[in-house]
Amino acid sequence: MKNTIKIFAVLLFIINSSCKAQQMVQTPADAYKLKTNEHQFINKPLKDLLKEIKPEIKTADATNDNPIYYFSFKFRTLEQRRKNEGNKGDRVSLYVYVKTPINWKYEERPKGKELMWTKEDVEKYGNLTITQIKVVGSE
Repeated sequence: MKNTIKIFAVLLFIINSSCKAQQMVQTPADAYKLKTNEHQFINKPLKDLLKEIKPEIKTADATNDNPIYYFSFKFRTLEQRRKNEGNKGDRVSLYVYVKTPINWKYEERPKGKELMWTKEDVEKYGNLTITQIKVVGSE
């Protein structure tokens, strides 16, 4: 009986560790999947959506046009965009609209890196509530 329980516990551990959920967005070109599954993210925190994105968000910008507040996320650096580098699939812009104003102040961001998206930004803005998602440049 003990051996059966041990075997069951080991099998359960193996199954559990091998069945990790795959992120919805594996490449920048997959960003359209966020729009397709937008209903899963509406009225949820931004951090939930960000967990579904595997490729690194390189730059971000925030817009506060009362009553419209949104982030613009890009998968290329500003330098890559200036040089027109990257394949077509990388040239995606993800717009995430939130309910409340975004406390994004360029003068408080590191000089020369004002548009870089960081882990600190995820912490700072992760609890903002999503209202809408748009994707430009995919499919």
